[in-house]
Order: sequence, then structure tokens, then C-alpha cells
Amino acid sequence: MKLLIIGCGGFVGAILRYLISGWVYTLSGGDFPLGTLVVNLVGSLLLGLVLGLADHLVLHPQALLFLTIGLLGAFTTFSTFSYETWALVEVGSYGKALLNMAGSLLLGLIAVLVGLTVGRGF
Repeated sequence: MKLLIIGCGGFVGAILRYLISGWVYTLSGGDFPLGTLVVNLVGSLLLGLVLGLADHLVLHPQALLFLTIGLLGAFTTFSTFSYETWALVEVGSYGKALLNMAGSLLLGLIAVLVGLTVGRGF
């Protein structure tokens, strides 16, 4: 049953990632991996929020599996981040590669902290 719950969350998360990152790429012009950055930051914020809420509210264990491992696990993507950063390096866009790495790491940590803080504030 746990695998089914995680799989259903993953199904939803992967589709949302595809739609949102594609939309962001369309808006931004696509010369920087902004779509992946956005979904990873939103996912980090939401993960912090869910886990912060779980500190104070009783969330069903299956809801946590669905949201954290399933939905948000599939919504965010380290592999695409890694590939897109390397693709920037390959074409000599070292500044953009560094910006993507630093932005993803620093802003991702800040997003988790904000989510945790807000979630724990409820």
C-alpha cells in the first residue's frame, strides 16, 4: 500500500514539474535553467512547510508519504539540475553554471527554512 501511495504522489508531482518548469522556460526564454530552479525552490519550500506542519499537527503517515516522498520527491529534481548545470559548463557558460549551483543550494536551504518556520508557526 505504501508503494502505491508514493507512486500516486510521484505521478502527480512529475506531471506538475513538467507543466510548471515548461511554463517557466517559455516565459524566461530558456537560456538559463530557471524552470528547474523554480520547481526545486518551490518543492523545498513546500517540503519544509509540510514537515513543519507535521511537527505540530497530526498528519496521517500515508499523507506524509504521498506528499513528501511521492509528490515533492517527483516534483523536485536533482538529476535535471545536475545535467543542466553541466550543459552550461560544456558551452562555456561558467558564470551561469555557478549561479545555478549557488542559487539552487543557498535559495533551496532558505526555502526549506522558510517553509519549516511557517509550518511550525501554525
